[in-house]
Amino acid sequence: MNTTYLDFEEPLRELEEQIEQTRNLSRDTEVDMQDKISQLEAVLAEKTKEVFANLTPWQRVQLSRHPDRPYTLAYIDALTEGKFQELHGDRNVKDDKAMVGGFGSIDGRTVMFIGQQKGVNTKMRQYRNFGMPNPEGYRKALRLMKLAEKFNKPIVTFIDTPGAFPGLEAEERGQGEAIARNIYEMMRLKVPVICIIIGEGASGGALGIGVGDKVVMLENTWYSVISPESCSSILWRSWNYKEVAASALKLTSTDMKQNGLVDDVIAEPRNGAHRNPTEMYTVLKEKLTGYLNELDAIEPNKRIDLRIEKFSKMGYWK
Repeated sequence: MNTTYLDFEEPLRELEEQIEQTRNLSRDTEVDMQDKISQLEAVLAEKTKEVFANLTPWQRVQLSRHPDRPYTLAYIDALTEGKFQELHGDRNVKDDKAMVGGFGSIDGRTVMFIGQQKGVNTKMRQYRNFGMPNPEGYRKALRLMKLAEKFNKPIVTFIDTPGAFPGLEAEERGQGEAIARNIYEMMRLKVPVICIIIGEGASGGALGIGVGDKVVMLENTWYSVISPESCSSILWRSWNYKEVAASALKLTSTDMKQNGLVDDVIAEPRNGAHRNPTEMYTVLKEKLTGYLNELDAIEPNKRIDLRIEKFSKMGYWK
């Protein structure tokens, strides 16, 4: 499997290649080089800690888009150990492949999973519309949420989108109305709702499945009304200021937690979720189980009141 390295990960590539070459040399020559390998692994661990401890907002944006990063269906498959039944269609227009959802089982407990899905290669990215849902995607999500409410099952949404699809046909079919309807209806759902940002959380495209009792972010993700590139192009008429925009937007998980816009930040493995997805799945499952147990203890109407109160408090005004 080919590993993709971002520019700031290049020092790690060099060390990992040295370790692999040393292992190969040891195997070919039948000479014990474990001491040398251990020494290089220690240097790699220290360098990894250094690189990921000093990430800029723009670097976190890059990590959130890393092609090796696990997407929604990968998380669902890992959390449910394959016990997942995908459901399709909005019962109106068609089945939006950028939005997936269905019932799955976590340790014997049935949960409704919904999320935006990106593709793992060029063909699949086109098939999934690059993770940008059309109105029918949001209407499918709402249909599944209402189904979960009917059977009294909790809802978990995975947010990972560069935004709702901005095409003319999407606007003609009511993109804005579909997202607004979801926000309105999610506020009043009687079952626990947990929203997890696993990658990009851009604009209304993210908010359309982002209203819940718990809204949490993975460490190397972002959540904002606009992407750094779009912000740069509007303010400076150029994408060249995207790094400045990323810092100014305060879109990282740390910023969002400090501003009270998300409830929790879930730590990723030391070298990121894209390099160690198995560990990420384990951590997320433990956190998710805790959130569900916490919300179970709250009476449904009280949960709704707390949800509305939480979102009503957001923002500053005089």
